[in-house]
Amino acid sequence: MAIYTKTGDKGTTALANGERVSKTDVRIEAYGTVDELNSWLGLLDASLSDDRRSDIHEQILWVQNKLFNLGAGLSEAPGEWISEEDVHQLEEWIDAMQNEVPKQNCFLLPTGSEPVCRCHVGRTICRRAERRMIDAQAEERYVRFINRLSDFLFVLARYITFVRKESETGWKKD
Repeated sequence: MAIYTKTGDKGTTALANGERVSKTDVRIEAYGTVDELNSWLGLLDASLSDDRRSDIHEQILWVQNKLFNLGAGLSEAPGEWISEEDVHQLEEWIDAMQNEVPKQNCFLLPTGSEPVCRCHVGRTICRRAERRMIDAQAEERYVRFINRLSDFLFVLARYITFVRKESETGWKKD
């Protein structure tokens, strides 16, 4: 299979349902941002290689697969790509990590070790994907999934900080 088709040379691309749209279409923006997030999560996972915990690695791989599913759904491929069970899975992981980290008493700056900062960048990409999905009028469960994923990445940043015995930096209003 050739990697190039030349069909997009004039600024259009095809959705999974065959419809050709501008490469600036809100749906393309939405699943392009989801793809960016997926790649960023791969980089996050690679940054954990020295002290990679198998549970975090498996969670990231699970999320990456779900993000491919989400991209398919956003490109209007037929099928149920993200389920309520997927949203609940993220909630279970969030709750489990929340039970281990100290109580949060202030807003936290997105600082810390490289993996922690990568979680925070992923979280912000996730929020952008959410905005793009809302613009594209994506299915509500897709928006719930990406919203929960942002929460997951925030808590994962806190969890990694906790496991590494590092400290968090709280926001100080000047």
